[in-house]
Amino acid sequence: MAINWLAVLAASLVGFVIGGLWYGPLFGKTWMKIVGLTEEDAAGFNMVKIYSWCFVLQLIMATNLAMFLGPESTLVTGSLYGFAAGFGWVALAFAINGMFEQKPLKFMLINGGYWTVVFTLMGLILGFWH
Repeated sequence: MAINWLAVLAASLVGFVIGGLWYGPLFGKTWMKIVGLTEEDAAGFNMVKIYSWCFVLQLIMATNLAMFLGPESTLVTGSLYGFAAGFGWVALAFAINGMFEQKPLKFMLINGGYWTVVFTLMGLILGFWH
């Protein structure tokens, strides 16, 4: 199967852009409160290590989605299948785990919503630029 690696790279990077907004100004304070983190805790993280691993994992996810979509995908089918993967698999898996972990609904909506948006945009990029 022919994969457009530039599209995979672009799709991988979308998670960083959306994540910066999602877990920053949009829902960052709420998410940190729910998970019990403070600004001081976050300042102590090894961000080079975290971002490096996040990039590798998102690259694997984007590659997987590209293989799932195949070479005949379009902007519409890529977006739709990306949404289906993000919401139907990832967000709902977060919801199931969250219920057993006794997490608040906001936690599940923030994390599940993030992955739904990211996979939808990944699918859009991969479908459009295959």
